[in-house]
Amino acid sequence: MRQARIALSFTPAMLSFIVPAYNEEHELPNALASLRTAAEASGESFEIIVVDDGSTDATARIGKESGAVVVSVHYRQIAAVRNAGARVAQGDILFFVDADTHILPAHVTGARTALAAGCAGGGAPVATEGSVPWWGPWFIRLFSFFYFTLSNLGAGAFLFTTKTNFQIVGGFDEQFFAGEEVFFTQALKKLGRFKLLRVPIVTSGRKLRMHSGKYILARSFALIVGGKRAVRSRQKLDIWYDGKRETNAREDAEGAPGLAG
Repeated sequence: MRQARIALSFTPAMLSFIVPAYNEEHELPNALASLRTAAEASGESFEIIVVDDGSTDATARIGKESGAVVVSVHYRQIAAVRNAGARVAQGDILFFVDADTHILPAHVTGARTALAAGCAGGGAPVATEGSVPWWGPWFIRLFSFFYFTLSNLGAGAFLFTTKTNFQIVGGFDEQFFAGEEVFFTQALKKLGRFKLLRVPIVTSGRKLRMHSGKYILARSFALIVGGKRAVRSRQKLDIWYDGKRETNAREDAEGAPGLAG
């Protein structure tokens, strides 16, 4: 009964799902399918916007064939790409969802409930799809404890807020090439409560498969020590900007040798 009363408090809203993408032809179809399923289940009007950041593969074509609005840019800077999608968005509520990420109807309804209750925005914890090296789950647990549980921060793979709040905080800070979701979350917290939903979104585990644990820890440590200065250029941010992709993400996730189940 409580959920029913919350649902009745909703006012009709248009939802905009903004998907930044660079050479995501292998992951994008399933990500867009999950978005459409979740959006349709909400009963709200919606749009899906794929912001193609200079892809050289079939990313743009896949976006168009799926019925998404495709915006073409050439920034190679994730904050600027997300902002480009927000500028053309027609929705009252903005969802930022990465091109290798799957969401559920519960994420849309949970976001609507949080915003209706007065939250300034929110996100969700992260689970990885497919097999990853044995150290991968431990890394994710450690990261999640400090990032989500202790710090209550939103991950870039899934963030939501109202268009009004997005405009008030000025969107994502384009001086940063990584960690922009941290500063975006902190800005939203100045407007009100930031809500982390209980159900994790599912995102690709490809970074854990494509890079060694030593490499990921070293890059993570360098960012922590370097602070804002470390993310003001693409230097040493190759884990995000090298453009490497698994040839077939789903097959590699399940069939790569030497990976834990």
